[in-house]
Amino acid sequence: MSILEVRDLRKVYTSRFGTQQVEALRRVSFSVEQGEYVAVMGESGSGKTTLLNLLAALDKPTSGAVYLDGVDTASLPEKDVAAFRRDQLGFVFQEFNLLDTFTLEDNIYLPLVLAGKSHREMAERLAPLARELGIDGLLKKYPYEVSGGQKQRAAAARALITEPKLLLADEPTGALDSRSTDELLSLFAQVNRRGQTIVMVTHSVKAASHATRVLFIRDGEVYHQLYRGRDTNEQLYQKISDTLTVLATGGEVR
Repeated sequence: MSILEVRDLRKVYTSRFGTQQVEALRRVSFSVEQGEYVAVMGESGSGKTTLLNLLAALDKPTSGAVYLDGVDTASLPEKDVAAFRRDQLGFVFQEFNLLDTFTLEDNIYLPLVLAGKSHREMAERLAPLARELGIDGLLKKYPYEVSGGQKQRAAAARALITEPKLLLADEPTGALDSRSTDELLSLFAQVNRRGQTIVMVTHSVKAASHATRVLFIRDGEVYHQLYRGRDTNEQLYQKISDTLTVLATGGEVR
């Protein structure tokens, strides 16, 4: 069953005085099944960030539609958009976006506090999640007291504690060292195995090689896609690398 449907998505940015237009996305259509793990790749300026912003309901398309679990996100009244994002989407960013004046525990609780959940319910949700992510002994620490990898696991916990229909990740390994990258990718694979749907925008071939499908964006369009099938991470890594080489040289993928 498709949890996310993107139909003929187009986004045009117009300069302040309307003298220039840039078409960031054109005719983008794809779907994501419940429980899929999809990586989106492409060169800088290809439209990846624009696509992520539209999936996250942070921007509205010029035309086309994004449906999350049957809801057209572009048609949501402005007063309902923030609550929709909080309740239906989880976000993991490159720079963690944790508040330094809050403990990790309070950072993780924040979306549930905004949703009006009781402290008991928050604690019941956090306990198993913190154990799974390996941060149960760090919850009283502040972001500046822990490593980058630990910050990103806390950020992942904040994204997952709302039990989102879709987890969106924007370059989640971009600020991490190799060991922390491996830990986060292992974590994403783990939560995906238990049914969490993930869409991740990344430049990292290594990160993308952990997904079950890779979409390639070029000049605002879905240019190509790869399915994992029975490939290992190493085999998918090589296929992604080969595809990116073709993209960079302007050739055609066969």
